[in-house]
Amino acid sequence: MNASTLIRLAAVGVAVTSLAACTKPKVEPAVPTETPPPATGPQYPTAPSTPVTGGNVGAAAPGSEQDFVVNVGDRVYFDLDSYSVRAEAQPRLDAQAAWLARYPQVTVRIEGNADERGTREYNLALGARRAEAVRSYLISRGVAAARIDTISFGKERPIAEGSNESAWAQNRNGRTAIVSGAPR
Repeated sequence: MNASTLIRLAAVGVAVTSLAACTKPKVEPAVPTETPPPATGPQYPTAPSTPVTGGNVGAAAPGSEQDFVVNVGDRVYFDLDSYSVRAEAQPRLDAQAAWLARYPQVTVRIEGNADERGTREYNLALGARRAEAVRSYLISRGVAAARIDTISFGKERPIAEGSNESAWAQNRNGRTAIVSGAPR
């Protein structure tokens, strides 16, 4: 791709972003339901059963870190003060294990994270247990233990700002990060 094409694409991106920032979202009135859904924290979509394909500019290359993040998902979430893998996280971890089986040259690091509540030491220990729980799950699904390292960031690397249940729920996670072996 030559420089003039990149400049044109950047200009289009800036224009689209500017227009999107100026629009107001349409707010629909809430329709009451007979029974409210259970308050179990945020629900995150599971990975698609087939990879996203197509000729789009910027499409993820098969086996790349972007392919893993976009088509499989790199995070699972935990309950408060827990390091047990939740039932809704298992399909995502199964998809991660299948992706890693497809790309055996890839190594990963599981990053355990916690919300801001609790001491630094407590959250580092909890993050380590969460990372190990994800690692153990992937190993149980056939991923070689030598391909998986773990680290705990405790509450040091939040992905959501704020001191509320929504932010805390997002920050209680285990992230599978590609370390090596994936094309860039």
